[in-house]
Amino acid sequence: MKSPERRLPVGAEVTGDGVHFRVWAPVRKTVEVVLDRGDTVVLQAEAGLQAEQAGYFSGIAANARAGSRYKYLLDGGEACPDPASRFQPEGAHGWSEVVDFAAFQWTDQGWQGTALSHQVIYEMHIGTFTKEGSWRAAQAELPQLAETGVTVLEVMPIAEFPGRFGWGYDGVQWFAPSHLYGSPDDFCRFVDQAHSLGLGVILDVVYNHLGPDGNYLAKFAPQYFCEQKTTDWGPAINFDSIDCGPVREFCIANACYWIDEFHLDGLRLDATQDIHDSSEDHILRAMAREVRKHAAPRNVILIAENEQQQVKLAKSPEQGGYGLDALWNDDFHHTAMVALTGRNEAYFTDYLGTPQEFVSSMKYGYLYQGQRYKWQKNRRGTPGLDLNPAALITFIQNHDQIANSAYGERCHRLTSPGKLRAITALMLLAPGTPMLFQGQEFAASSPFLYFADHGPELAKQIRQGRVDFLAQFRSLATPEMQQRFADPGDSATFERCKLDHSERETHREIYDLHRDLLKLRHEQTVFGAQRRGGVDGAVLSSEAFVVRFFGGENPGEDRLLTVNLGVDLHLDPAPEPLLAPPADCEWTILWSSEDPKYGGTGTPPLDTEENWRIPGHAAVVLMPGPNPDPNYD
Repeated sequence: MKSPERRLPVGAEVTGDGVHFRVWAPVRKTVEVVLDRGDTVVLQAEAGLQAEQAGYFSGIAANARAGSRYKYLLDGGEACPDPASRFQPEGAHGWSEVVDFAAFQWTDQGWQGTALSHQVIYEMHIGTFTKEGSWRAAQAELPQLAETGVTVLEVMPIAEFPGRFGWGYDGVQWFAPSHLYGSPDDFCRFVDQAHSLGLGVILDVVYNHLGPDGNYLAKFAPQYFCEQKTTDWGPAINFDSIDCGPVREFCIANACYWIDEFHLDGLRLDATQDIHDSSEDHILRAMAREVRKHAAPRNVILIAENEQQQVKLAKSPEQGGYGLDALWNDDFHHTAMVALTGRNEAYFTDYLGTPQEFVSSMKYGYLYQGQRYKWQKNRRGTPGLDLNPAALITFIQNHDQIANSAYGERCHRLTSPGKLRAITALMLLAPGTPMLFQGQEFAASSPFLYFADHGPELAKQIRQGRVDFLAQFRSLATPEMQQRFADPGDSATFERCKLDHSERETHREIYDLHRDLLKLRHEQTVFGAQRRGGVDGAVLSSEAFVVRFFGGENPGEDRLLTVNLGVDLHLDPAPEPLLAPPADCEWTILWSSEDPKYGGTGTPPLDTEENWRIPGHAAVVLMPGPNPDPNYD
C-alpha cells in the first residue's frame, strides 16, 4: 500500500485506511504498534512498521482510529510512548493517543495573525492562572484580559511533563499538550476564543533540553543528543553532529505543528544560548523560515530568550541574522529591580538603577552591548543600536525573576507603592514591547514560586539544586534563609501560586493604573509608535529623569514623561532643553501616577513660576496645551 500524504514527518495521523504511524528509531531492528485494549492489555502488535531509509519506520494500523491509545514495541521488548505523541491522557509514561486535528471546527477563518508592533504581551501559566488550572477556566478570563488592554498571550510551556504540576520547562513529549490542563481540543477552543476577542496566542517552547523523567527519545535514537556539548541541564540536543538531520526535522516539525494545528500566532524560544549549532544554516534560522512559510499568509511573532543578548537573533537573514522578531530585555528588568528594591546582589551586580540607565534603556534598548560585565567576568551583549525598539520585550516581572526572590514575591511586596506606580508607567509607555506577568495587573497576593512534581530522589536533587542556585544572592545564602525556601515538590507550593481573579476588584487602584496606562499607550499614537530615535531623555538629578516622546512633524503630539524615584525635586534652574514645551504651548498634565484613583495624593502643576517642581516617587505624563500668556514670545 502506498504511504499516504502526511502533515508532519513523525507521529500518528488519521487516514481513510486507519492511522499512519511514523517514527525515527535507527538503533532498532523492529518497531511495532501496540494498541491499548482497555483493562486487559496484551502486547500484541497491530502493525509491524516497515523500515525506511535513514532509520525511519512507518506503516498503517487499519484497526486504529482517532482516540485509539498506543505504544511502540521496540525489538519485541519494551513498549514506549510515541516520541511525537499528540496527546498523553495518562501522563508522560502512559499510552499515547491518536488525535484527529481535522475534526475541530475553527471559527477564526478571518484571523490574520499577529505582527510584533503595537503589542502588549501577557505571560501566563495555565496551571496557576485560575484555581481550576485548565484551558476551559482560563478561557473564561479572556474577555477581561482583552478589556484590560492586553493584545498577545504568551503561554508558558505545555509540552507533556511528568507529575501533577510543574512550570513546563522539563517537557519530554514536545508534540503533546499536557493532559493536566485538558484535551488538545480544549487548547484549540482557548485559541479560537482568544482570536475572537482580538488576542493573539504564542507558546513558550523548549528546544535546548528535555526533562530528566519520562524522556524516551534515547530508546529510539541516542543520536537525539550530543554528549560532546552540554547545557545547564545536561547533554545538548544534536543539531549539528552525526545523524542530526532527523533531529533538526523533528524540532522544526514541532515548531510548525503548533502553528498549523493550534493556529498559534508565534513562539517564545527558551534559553536559546543553550541551543548549540555550528551549521551554516543554524537551526533557529531554519526554524524561523519554515514557521513563517507554514503560517503564511498569517503573521507570526518569534521571540527569543537569550542570556548573552546576541542581537543577531533578531536581525534578518539578509543582515546575517536568524530572522526572529524580538528578544527578552533582562537589562531593563535588572536596573528596574535595583531602583525598586535598592538591592544589587548576584546578577544584579552590574546595575545601579540610576536615571542614566533608564534613559539609555529608553533610547538604546539593551544597556550592555559589548561592555565588560563584572558578574560574569566577561563582556556582555552585542551591538544593537540599530534595533527597532519593538524588538526588545520589556518587563519588571516574569516567571523566573519573581521566583528568584526569597519568597517568590511580586514587585509590589518589595518596594513602595509610589515607586511601583512610577516604574510601571515607564515600562508600559516605553518604546519597547511591554510584557506583564499573570496577576501583575492587579498586584496579585499570590506568590510565584518554583514548583515541580517528581519522585522522591529526583525531588530531593531539585530541592537542593534550587537552594544552590539561590545561594548566588548573598542574603539568601545564609543558613537561616536556606531553611525557609519553599519545597518545589510540595503540592502546597503549587497551590499557593494560583491567582484569585476577584482581586481585580479588591485591588482596584493598581488594576485601574494598568488599564489606564494601556489605554494611554493604545490611544496616544506617540507611545505606540516604536520608532527608532523616537525618544530622548535627560538626567535631572541623582534619582529623577525625563523622557521626551517626539510626535514627528507635529510637535503638538510630543509627550513628556517625568520620573522621580527620590524626594520631591525643585529644579531651579532647569537648563535642560527637553523640558521646553513646543512653540506657543505650555505643558499640561495628561496623566499622573499620583492620581487619587490609584492611591496617590494628587499632582500640582510641574512647570510653575518657581520653575520645575517634580513630585517624588511619581511618574507624570505631560502634553502641550495652549499658552494662556499673551505676552509669551
